[in-house]
Amino acid sequence: MSTFLFDSRDDRCKTPFGAVPTDDVVTFRVFLPISYQLREPALLVYKADRWDSPERIPMHYEASDGVSCSYTCIFYSPDPQLYFYLFEVAGVNGKMRIARDQDGFGVLLPQGGEMWQLTVYDKAMRAPEFMKNGILYQIFPDRFCASGGAKSGVPSDRRLHRDWYELPEYLPDRNGEVTNSDYFGGDLRGITQKLTYLKSMGVGTIYLNPIFEAHSNHRYNTADFLRIDPLLGTEEDLRELCARAKALGIRVILDGVFNHTGADSVYFNKKRRYGNGGAYNDPQSPYRSWYEFTNYPNGYQSWWGFQELPNLNERDPSYGEFICGENGVLRKWLADGISGWRLDVADELPDEFLDRVTACVKGADPDAAVIGEVWEDASTKVAYGIRRRYFLGGQLDSVMNYPFRDAIIAYVRHGDCNRLYSTLLSILEHYPKPVLDVLMNSLSTHDIERAITALAGEPISGGRDWQAHNNTLSPEKYALGKKLFMLASVIQYMLPGVPCLYYGDEAGLYGYKDPFNRTCYPWGREDPELIQFFRTLGAIRSGCPALSSGSFSAVSFTPEVVSFLRDCGGESYYVAVNRTPSEQPAVLPMEFKDAAVLYGSLGAGGLLPPYGAAILVLR
Repeated sequence: MSTFLFDSRDDRCKTPFGAVPTDDVVTFRVFLPISYQLREPALLVYKADRWDSPERIPMHYEASDGVSCSYTCIFYSPDPQLYFYLFEVAGVNGKMRIARDQDGFGVLLPQGGEMWQLTVYDKAMRAPEFMKNGILYQIFPDRFCASGGAKSGVPSDRRLHRDWYELPEYLPDRNGEVTNSDYFGGDLRGITQKLTYLKSMGVGTIYLNPIFEAHSNHRYNTADFLRIDPLLGTEEDLRELCARAKALGIRVILDGVFNHTGADSVYFNKKRRYGNGGAYNDPQSPYRSWYEFTNYPNGYQSWWGFQELPNLNERDPSYGEFICGENGVLRKWLADGISGWRLDVADELPDEFLDRVTACVKGADPDAAVIGEVWEDASTKVAYGIRRRYFLGGQLDSVMNYPFRDAIIAYVRHGDCNRLYSTLLSILEHYPKPVLDVLMNSLSTHDIERAITALAGEPISGGRDWQAHNNTLSPEKYALGKKLFMLASVIQYMLPGVPCLYYGDEAGLYGYKDPFNRTCYPWGREDPELIQFFRTLGAIRSGCPALSSGSFSAVSFTPEVVSFLRDCGGESYYVAVNRTPSEQPAVLPMEFKDAAVLYGSLGAGGLLPPYGAAILVLR
């Protein structure tokens, strides 16, 4: 204790923990060892990116235990703002700083040093309540379920696989291009047919990858924002899906790809599929100002240089009105029954556009969700030289929580307990509470390898050819990957936020990145043990919606066993995971000695079986 100065996660030093709403008072306390002869402590608070003008708040003597003296002060902000802070003290050799070390603890330095972060968010922020009920389930629409119904208006240049279970095409065509023009025929009516199955998995929200007309199987190259892709069905099919899902307590959110369109689209129309109009062909086109041409018509800004994905100018008034206006894209589909949007490449959408998107969505439905694709810590994200304000208010409700995913995979596969602990605590400390409650916690998505492969396959060391030749797991590798995936899922399902299950993971699908992570759901060939496992976890989540928002506290994090507690008001949960092939002791708090077992087992003396887990509950 003689060297203990400050720890932002210790309620002796800072209360309340984590981010705070505007006008809430934060109390800071430092402990200065008497032997260090330090005096005149002050809190230095910096607005993000304004490093030359901190607010200096003197700290006042509070008490002494004969070893250290404690000093305290308060801080509050009436405005949403990202802050960074450290402490200044006077020493025998002049001014010094109490700064943050790599583990988050205070360390005494003559100058410089890292700072702690304080997120102050708009106290009016509210989480979409529906997202707390059950789990999220992500569906790549072409590959989930095909109803077999007749379709009309399907373009003739699409190739449909005859075998639902074969691998998607991954090799370039004769022109050396990967066109993503092979389809399996999954559709909206197929999803509707499987709603009872999804309900049995504890699903409360379905997230659909893009469904608008587009000339690729992934549909991230939108051709018409106002039309459902004909291979997926009709607008009436979407209305029916939303209505029947809502009757079961399930909501539907759509993927909004508003940063770019396809070159082969109504708006750009490079290939003249839609006649002679479009920004590429007609300088007088109403869509001309939506795009940024550098040398008309063949020189134009495109997403990461992909000429088939011309960038949109989100600051263009007519484009903004088209998406966010009273009769715009967002409101059209909300009126059809969807409950929110996941925004593709949110980093590339300007703040003013995000402000308008959220205002439009919330104006139509205050409980609708706006979720951003952000891969890093979204509370302090800098994109293209601009500090983003996703979480200060008026923008994102949630993000795809890749930091949790990466840390869980690193722990379960490699035993990196320090990374898991620090990542969990960092996100919990930096994100506003309304965001934490609905964080989209995934282990697999359409952009990364599936979890079983990430946990048991060879690390990726090549492109599509290498991935194709190494995509199959041996029975032994699959068995190991399955065990590890179940452990990772116990952690995922029991953390704050909302677990997101990528379609088919629960059935045993594995695979590297696109397109190997986008194979069809194996109806009739599911892994029954995994199906039952995910039904059990889904029932736990559905039975306690407060798991999304209850408090988290660590019990023990070691390379072998991780355990933690969740306090959800009337219920408390103990979770322990043993990632090793041998029996391991778990640290079990005394109050859970006679707790009910919801999942797994904990033997005499708190022993976890090999690759075992336990979820206990106190009511």
